Amino acid sequence: MKHIYKDDIVNIPAGVNVQLKARQIRVTGPRGTLSRDLRHIQVDLQRPNKNQIRVVVWQGGRKHVACIRTVCSHITNLINGVTKGFEYRVACVHAHFPINVTVLDNENAVEVRNFLGEKYVRKVHLKDGVTIVQSKTRKEELVLTGNDIDDVSQSAASIQQATRVRNKDIRKFLDGVYVSHKGVIGQE
Repeated sequence: MKHIYKDDIVNIPAGVNVQLKARQIRVTGPRGTLSRDLRHIQVDLQRPNKNQIRVVVWQGGRKHVACIRTVCSHITNLINGVTKGFEYRVACVHAHFPINVTVLDNENAVEVRNFLGEKYVRKVHLKDGVTIVQSKTRKEELVLTGNDIDDVSQSAASIQQATRVRNKDIRKFLDGVYVSHKGVIGQE
């Protein structure tokens, strides 16, 4: 069944400037500027007033209407990124061989040593705009922060994938670096 008209509205907080041009969104806030290209999604982006963005789908089926919420989430993540920022926490888990994780290159890369007792050194480069520091509360925890949720989550996933256990029973060998918390900066 096709829906003739479906829409959703995203509210823009004070102190955030949003520019729309041909489904390209540029959001500027206190933490910086983020942009996203949404030209691959067939939606209509409108500005009914200064503090709102309306996402509209005309003559859409079920999957086309689902794109409305996706676009709204992307815009909300851009707004949260330039106002609060995003934080991912990754924890080092080991059973016998302690994993040694060191931050390199002015917080732009990570080295993982002694994973499962291996001599191989795993080096993971972070995406631009992502910083990583040792946690002050937990000993074996790293905190990744940045404005763009895609870059922060991809950096955390790259660290997690670098410590995947291969050719062993993963039910028994649970060692690795895993994402333990994700959210905006300051949220517990």
